[in-house]
Amino acid sequence: MTASRTSTPDDVDTSLQEWPNPRGGLLFFLGFAAIGAGMAQLVPAVLTLSLKADQIDHRNATTVLSIVMAVSGIVALIASPVLGRVSDRLTSRLGRRRPLLLLGAVLMAVGAPVGFAADALGILILSNVVTFLGVAAVTVACTAVLADQYAPGRRGPASALIGLSLPVGAVVGLFIAQAVAFSLLLQFLIPAAVGVVGAVLLAVRLPDRRITRAEVQRLSARDFFGTFWVNPVRHPSFGWAWWSRLLIFFGIAAVQAYQAFYLILGLGFSPAQVSGAIFLSTLVLTVMAMIFAPIASKVSDRIARRKPFVIAAALIFAVGLVIVTFATSYPVFLVAMAVIGLGQGVYMAVDLALVSEILPDRHNIAKDMGIMGLASTLPASIVPAVAPVLLAIGASAAHPQNFPALFLTGAVAGLIGAALILPIRGAK
Repeated sequence: MTASRTSTPDDVDTSLQEWPNPRGGLLFFLGFAAIGAGMAQLVPAVLTLSLKADQIDHRNATTVLSIVMAVSGIVALIASPVLGRVSDRLTSRLGRRRPLLLLGAVLMAVGAPVGFAADALGILILSNVVTFLGVAAVTVACTAVLADQYAPGRRGPASALIGLSLPVGAVVGLFIAQAVAFSLLLQFLIPAAVGVVGAVLLAVRLPDRRITRAEVQRLSARDFFGTFWVNPVRHPSFGWAWWSRLLIFFGIAAVQAYQAFYLILGLGFSPAQVSGAIFLSTLVLTVMAMIFAPIASKVSDRIARRKPFVIAAALIFAVGLVIVTFATSYPVFLVAMAVIGLGQGVYMAVDLALVSEILPDRHNIAKDMGIMGLASTLPASIVPAVAPVLLAIGASAAHPQNFPALFLTGAVAGLIGAALILPIRGAK
C-alpha cells in the first residue's frame, strides 16, 4: 500500500476503483475485531454497569450510571483522535494499526475485572474509562483499516460490518450475559474476552504496511492542536457529516443507556427479568439490522450513492424512537426496536463508506476517522448529562422518570441529523 491508496473529494485517483479486494479472510477478522469491541463496550453500557450501579447505590443508581458513562465518554472522545494521530505517525516494525489493536486488547483485559470488583463510584469510573480506551483504540484501528485496505467503490461490506459491530456485539454479548446471569463476574469478563481475542486475531492477520520516518510529516504546534479539529469552513462536507452523525447517535445513546431503567420503571420488569428482556429486544433490533445492512451496502456500492441511504435510515430511526415514546407494553416496545433496527442497519451499512469518501487529509486517515468517531462517542457523555433534566420534566410519584421526553428528544435529534446530510459534497 502506498500513500496514494487513499483519496479525498478534491483529489481522487480514479485508479482506486481498480483495486482488488484484500486477500481472503481480512473482512472476517475485521468484522470479528469490530464486533468484539462493540460487545466489550455495549454489554456494560446496556446491562452490567446498571447492575453494578444498583449494587453500589440502589437509591441513586441512575445517577451513578450517568456519572460513569459521562466521564468515560469524555475520556474516549479525547482519546480517539489522539490515538488516530499517533497511529498515522507510527514507524514501528509492527506497522501503524497493529499497535492500536494490541493496546486495545490489553486495556479491555484490564478494565473488565476491575469493573466487577468495583465497590465504589470512583473505581467503577476508572474501570469503565480503561475499557472505553481499549474499545476506542480498536475502533480507530478498524475504521482506519477500512480506508487503508479497500477501494472507495468496495467499502460497502466493510462499512456494514464495522457499522453492525455495535448491534451484533450487543446481541451476542447479551445472549452470553443471559446464559451466565447467575454470575456477574462472567457477565463482565466474557464480552471483554471476546473483544480481546478479536483484536489480537486482526492484529495477526492484518497486512499492515510499515512507514519510514521520511514519510512522516513534521508535526507543528498547530498540527498538534489540530488533532481535535477539522476546519469546517475549509472542509464543510466533513463538518456536516460530523454533526449529522452526532445527532443520530444521540438518539441511539438515549435508547442504549436507559433501556434497562425504562423496562424496570416504565414497563414493570424486575431486575432479575431485565437481562432477558433486553436480550430479546436487542435480538429483534439486530436481526432487522443484519437483514437490511448487507442489502443496503451492496446496493449503495452498485449505484455509487450513499446520501439517500443515510437520510432514509435516520428518518426510519426517528420513527422507531417515536414508537418507543408511546409504548405502553413490551410487545409494542419490540415493534419499536424492530423499526430502529431497520434504520440502524441501513445507516451503519453506508455511513462509514460515506465518511471515507470525504476525508480531508490522506496522510492522517486515522486521525480524521478518530475525529469523526467523536460524533458517535460524544453522545455517550451528552445523553447522561441531559437525561436527568429530561427525565425530571413533569415527574411525579406515579411516574418518577419521564422517559417519553428523553426518547422524543432523541427522535428530533435524528430528524435534524438526516437533514444535515443534504449539503454534503464529495459523496453522492
